[in-house]
Amino acid sequence: MASAIGIIFANLHEENVPELVRRRTMASIPYGGRYRIIDFVLSNMVNSGITTVGLMTSNNYRSLIDHIGSGKDWDLARKDGGLILLPPFSEKHDKLYTTRLEALNSVTGFLNRRKEKYVVLTDCDGVMRVDIADIIEQHESKNADITLVTHYGKVGNRKDFMLVNTDNDGRVNEIKLSPHVADGTKADIFINMMVINRQFLLNLVEESVTHGFISFESDILIKQLDSLKIYRYDYQGYYAGIDSMSAYYKHNMELLDKDVRDELFGARDIYTKVRDSAPSKYGEGAVVKNSLISDGCEIEGVVENSILFRGVKVAKGAVVKNSIVMQDNIIGQNTALDCVITDKNVVISDRKTLGGCATLPYYIPKGTRL
Repeated sequence: MASAIGIIFANLHEENVPELVRRRTMASIPYGGRYRIIDFVLSNMVNSGITTVGLMTSNNYRSLIDHIGSGKDWDLARKDGGLILLPPFSEKHDKLYTTRLEALNSVTGFLNRRKEKYVVLTDCDGVMRVDIADIIEQHESKNADITLVTHYGKVGNRKDFMLVNTDNDGRVNEIKLSPHVADGTKADIFINMMVINRQFLLNLVEESVTHGFISFESDILIKQLDSLKIYRYDYQGYYAGIDSMSAYYKHNMELLDKDVRDELFGARDIYTKVRDSAPSKYGEGAVVKNSLISDGCEIEGVVENSILFRGVKVAKGAVVKNSIVMQDNIIGQNTALDCVITDKNVVISDRKTLGGCATLPYYIPKGTRL
């Protein structure tokens, strides 16, 4: 593995799931029963030998800091490198950044102090297991300036996305930002991860600032497509893009499929914050079918095709189907949930009936009492 550092953008794309990020960053959205979305990004980096990771945040990051702590759960609590929280303001200007390019300009000091050859830039809107060493190996073999990671799949109802076309050698010859496409169209979609030479990135950022550029995608990738050697890395594994509430629901539900779980969690560990909870308890009349149940739960009712996070209590007579129930929820007696997403610390009293559908799940905000 060539020397590389990682930079994670924790707040980008939050407009796609506004309900889930009212009190947290995109990176700290709960996922899959016991994880946060950032766990997959961090684990991919650590498993690929990257031990210096800069985390860029701009707001609502208290829960994220509480989750990652010093980074010890990812073996990133180190004297040299490790997990480094990058401030939500510019080192040169006392204001919050609003774009990826402004964010990079705010951490040029950090980039200058590092000695690694490459930088891996990634957002937190995707769930996957990828060996970043393979991306860097291709980047080196092509002698590329920038390598964009793409995934071939349905464009769907994405609000902001970038489509990439290449020649036979894999060099990018066309980039389209959020074009109008027909329903069901499949294409090579940029999944917001790229590899770039560190010194080259610093030069790009400096040049862009002097020209008044504000968008990395429009002002650098598209305008300089012919002059830069931009290549595509075609990621062919499982990828879950969290670009809407329906996508969040859909991809969580996909984890009930053993094949998906094996692909996402099988070869390498996905690390998360350790919470020493007691094992889950099941009452005499409890019925649980095809569900993911985290530790610390107490179940006396029925749970089917659902994901329960840590510390959930399902009372006697309650029926939870096709739902995502986040941490420390209480579901009252004879209550029925179907296609529901309940955020953390929700209490639903007895004899309530709540339901949605797969394309429009019913969402209950954090701390709600019904």
